[in-house]
Amino acid sequence: MVRDFPAFVVAALVTLAISVPGAAQVPFAAFDRASAPVLNDPHDLAFGPDGRLYVANKFGNEVVILDPKSLAVTGTFGNGALYGVHDISFGPDGRAYVAATGLNAIAVFRIEASGEAVFDGSFGPFSRPEGVLAHSNGRLYVMASGTGDLLALDGEMTVARVGGLFGAHDVAQALDGSIWVADNNNSRLVQFSPDLEQLAVLEGPEFGFVGPRYLDVDDFGRLIVADQDAHRVLLIDPVARKVLGVIGDGKPGFGVGVLDDPEGVAVRGNAYYFADSDNNRIVKYVVLVN
Repeated sequence: MVRDFPAFVVAALVTLAISVPGAAQVPFAAFDRASAPVLNDPHDLAFGPDGRLYVANKFGNEVVILDPKSLAVTGTFGNGALYGVHDISFGPDGRAYVAATGLNAIAVFRIEASGEAVFDGSFGPFSRPEGVLAHSNGRLYVMASGTGDLLALDGEMTVARVGGLFGAHDVAQALDGSIWVADNNNSRLVQFSPDLEQLAVLEGPEFGFVGPRYLDVDDFGRLIVADQDAHRVLLIDPVARKVLGVIGDGKPGFGVGVLDDPEGVAVRGNAYYFADSDNNRIVKYVVLVN
């Protein structure tokens, strides 16, 4: 547990990861806890407006809800009908937008005050949607992995499109409103404007991407990227174009500091949550500060 590590030790590790060139293998957070391995290939995850953690449980064909403190399962929705679910995003309207990949659709759910999720329709068809982002601008961004098209939707109308992203997965919003796409087949991250104009690309040996799938953005604008095929999660400064730290040693494992095919990432404050997918669990890492 993280409480077994003195705060100054963890703080020193984080400082070292950020300040020392070439310290890419230094972990950027310390292990806190893991859920029971009761999930079935969990993919991306997101915090709902109710503060609970929602997980796209791929082979369970459902969304599983966890308590973010204990990582205990508190509920599910989808009833096994969200075939091949990969991603979930909550919009400004509080609704959950779910990439039901096997249905070629984005399913929409309304979260009631009671915590119940009520089906509220769907968008589509899209070819194997593996990423969805309900942007703060009110648009919905869908990564149609099968055709390689990233789509921007205003309501149900496509207002922008960019191609050439075959097999790409996540779509995540940066602090400035721009969009990052995990273009895993090309071992890179691509940044777009809200109108889908390409702004930047992160790729090359300094990142060492093997198969980046899903990512999140922290309160400092840094990217936390699940590089599935490398069995690790990276903390990246996209402005400095630098890896600040890594969790995972490049080999599949079960335990503290190792991961097996991690897919999903969610960040809240100083806590990082990863889908340790082939271990069928969610793990939590934290940075301690005085």
